[in-house]
Amino acid sequence: MPLQFQAIPTKDARAAQDGKPDANGLIPERAISDGNGNPCRHCWSEIPKDAPMLILGYRPFPTLQPYAEVGPIFLCATKCERHAESDSLPELFNNYGQMLVRGYDEDNRIVYGSGAVTKITDIPSAIKAGFENPKIKYFHMRSASNNCYHAKVTKTQR
Repeated sequence: MPLQFQAIPTKDARAAQDGKPDANGLIPERAISDGNGNPCRHCWSEIPKDAPMLILGYRPFPTLQPYAEVGPIFLCATKCERHAESDSLPELFNNYGQMLVRGYDEDNRIVYGSGAVTKITDIPSAIKAGFENPKIKYFHMRSASNNCYHAKVTKTQR
């Protein structure tokens, strides 16, 4: 089963880069990257040391509801190109030892029992196995230690 790893949509990145309020109603904070662990969720590159970056609250769900988590993310402060959707785990994620992987249903609600802290090398197979549950429509990849949102993973439609 082919997977599709997706960075945040360009419209969401541009809104933040243009100074629009984040999911908490706040203007994104401007900071300077220390070059260590500041991955942009749009281009999926580490924001280089001394480069301007944004820190904001992000809610990767279409509507407010109890499971619509908001968490901190980093973005390049300057407009960057969205990482192409990929059927393999993007290179950026090889920098992490493990991530929280969690499944959601068509109503954007957590499918209980689908969440697990997973070794990076095991993520594609764990997600493919998770899609055997017909309730799961997509997965999120989040930081195992801080719960920060990193990616959405869907099944490739053929």
